[in-house]
Amino acid sequence: MELDWKVCSRARLSRDPRFDGKFFIGVRGSRVYCRSICPAPTAKEENCRYFSSAAAAAEAGFRPCLRCRPECSPGTPAWLGTPNTVSRALRLIAESGLEDGGIEGLAERLGVGSRHLRRLFIQHLGAPPSAVAKTRRLHFAKKLIDETKLPMSEIALASGFGCTRRFNAAIRKVYKRTPTQIRRLSRLAGLQPENQYIFRLRFRPPYHWDGMLRFLAARATPGVESVEAGKYSRSISVQGSQGFIDVSLDPENDTLVLRVQFGDPRALFFIVERIRAMFDLNADWTSIVPSLKADPVLGKWVNAEPGLRVPGCWSGFELAIRAILGQQITVKGATALAGTLVRTFGQPVSDAGNLTHLFPTPEILAEADLGRIGMPRSRSATIRAFAKAVCHGQLTFEGIVGTDEFLAHLCEIPGIGNWTAQYIAMRALGEPDAFPSGDLGLLRALGLENPRDLERRAEAWRPWRAYATMYLWHNAAHLRASGNASLSQSATQAVAAD
Repeated sequence: MELDWKVCSRARLSRDPRFDGKFFIGVRGSRVYCRSICPAPTAKEENCRYFSSAAAAAEAGFRPCLRCRPECSPGTPAWLGTPNTVSRALRLIAESGLEDGGIEGLAERLGVGSRHLRRLFIQHLGAPPSAVAKTRRLHFAKKLIDETKLPMSEIALASGFGCTRRFNAAIRKVYKRTPTQIRRLSRLAGLQPENQYIFRLRFRPPYHWDGMLRFLAARATPGVESVEAGKYSRSISVQGSQGFIDVSLDPENDTLVLRVQFGDPRALFFIVERIRAMFDLNADWTSIVPSLKADPVLGKWVNAEPGLRVPGCWSGFELAIRAILGQQITVKGATALAGTLVRTFGQPVSDAGNLTHLFPTPEILAEADLGRIGMPRSRSATIRAFAKAVCHGQLTFEGIVGTDEFLAHLCEIPGIGNWTAQYIAMRALGEPDAFPSGDLGLLRALGLENPRDLERRAEAWRPWRAYATMYLWHNAAHLRASGNASLSQSATQAVAAD
């Protein structure tokens, strides 16, 4: 991936947080690589090299800066504009796609040769897949050393090294210090309760936290999720173990604070990555906004409230069930029905305030008598058929290579149509161009009469139609809450004048 060194240089000198994680700076004298916001004294331009990813800097022989901590940067959007093969491979690597079969296995899943996959990674990311995976593992290990009190043996397992010896050797080779020496440099204050961890997850501003919380609050499943006092909380289950997480905002540091209560530290990498995706922390606003601002109506809303993100989900299965429940009823009605579903079929958890249950598993819902909770027969049949498809491995939300193929299989289930499939793609698969064009709220927000007109208008928003959808829903909810009919009339007039 080619970087414009002039743009990188200006961003480095200004320490603009909007560029944090979009490239990394290798300093020839110290042989360290830094984030664009590193507080260290500014190096001379002739001593700097620019890399599109941390893995590329590591491959070039630079080690991570202990001061700006590259492992804490927002997700690197280096895959923007890369072929679908690279973006799909990165998604699989994030899901531990190299653990089974290595690069050859990953390439086979993607339908390409391993040599071709390596060439694509080096061309677009500056490093092969193995280096990308290794850098992610090292960065997470460093984060655990700095931000938790876990023993080093447990950090080795949690970050995927398998044994303490390999972990110690890798850390010493990259950071030129032992793990214990690095921990002495950390600024972790106080003692953390057993099985509780705090992670600080950075994002590139702007970030519309209030919009994110309002969306999640309206759809929070009672007993499983809660939004109170500016904080999102929920119960979680990973590989048979259960726990809780909560997420809040630290606006002064462009950071979300994730608190995890979970007994098995080996699940921490999965939990942190899932929360990053759920709150869309890897999004690059500067890449998204031009397509949206070109629209005369969207542009006004984007300027007024920048930084809306697309909310993801903790569980693709759970999100899909919620989408089916929401067919042809209001969001409020679907949320109430989801609460009844959880109380009837969900597993109770130990007392944690208003988080009382885990969401029902596919095995439970595949055989559940959903008529007990007053659900229509057709919708009950859809939920059972979907749950059975998940149980039998016909549908899975992990390791998806082809989104179109997945959605085609999804729509084969009676009762699941295009709206539901696109909504699932948008929130469960993180597809930025997913677009539920048949949604009545979207049509009303723009004063349009049919989905075809909306689809034609939305062509200009590609590949960010999911973000446009969030703005349309957000504005419609705002209008309903305020009862301001004049704003709706002016939006309609602006569309008519377009």
